[in-house]
Amino acid sequence: MTAKRSKAKRPEERPVVVKLGGSVVRSPELNAWLAVIAAAPRPTIVVPGGGALADEVRGCQQSLGFGDGPAHRMALLAMDQLAWAVAGLHAGFEVGESEAALWQSLARGRVAVWAPYALIANRADIPESWSLTSDSLGLWLAGKVGASHFFLIKSIARRGTSAGAAQLCRDGIVDQAFPSMLKDAGIPTYLLGRGDQEAFAACMAGGSLCGAAID
Repeated sequence: MTAKRSKAKRPEERPVVVKLGGSVVRSPELNAWLAVIAAAPRPTIVVPGGGALADEVRGCQQSLGFGDGPAHRMALLAMDQLAWAVAGLHAGFEVGESEAALWQSLARGRVAVWAPYALIANRADIPESWSLTSDSLGLWLAGKVGASHFFLIKSIARRGTSAGAAQLCRDGIVDQAFPSMLKDAGIPTYLLGRGDQEAFAACMAGGSLCGAAID
C-alpha cells in the first residue's frame, strides 16, 4: 500500500516574495536587508539573483559558444548557489527547491529561500533565454504561490513612488520579459533601492506600502 503524501501546511497569511538583486547580494547593504527580512512578522519567500555567478555564465557562453538552453540551466544553478549562500548568512533562513518545501519552511516560521533549478529547468512555458532572468522568475513564483505582494530590491537609487515596467525594462533595471510577466502574475509589485530598509521594515510590520509601485 502506498502511503499518502501529506500536504504542506500553509500559513494563514499570504506570503510576500522578495527578490534580492544580484547587485544587492554583492553590496554592503546585504546584511542589513537580511536582518530586516528576518525580523519581518509576515511569511516571506526570498528569491536571490544569480549575481556574479550568472555573469560568469554569460561570459562562458560568449567565449565557448554554447546555446541558450545550457546557459539557462547554468544561470538557474547560479541562483541555486546564491540561495544557499544567502541562507547560510542568517539564522532562520531555509532553502527550498519546490513549492511544498517553501510552504513547509514558512509553516515552521522560517524565511524560505528559493533555489529554482528543480522547479524551472524543464518547464516548457519558461523561455530558455536571457530575455527572462531572476526578476521575472521571482514574479512567476509570486503568482504561483499566491503572494500578496512582490518586492524587487535593487542596488540603485530609487526615485519616486511609481515606476513603469516598460521604462524599467528600457533602462536595463528589469529584464525584457518582466512587463508581460507582471501583467500575467497580477501581483502588486514594488521597487526598492539603497537605504530603503527602514521603510520596508515598517511596511512588513503593517504600515503603508513602500517603494515605487510598478505598473
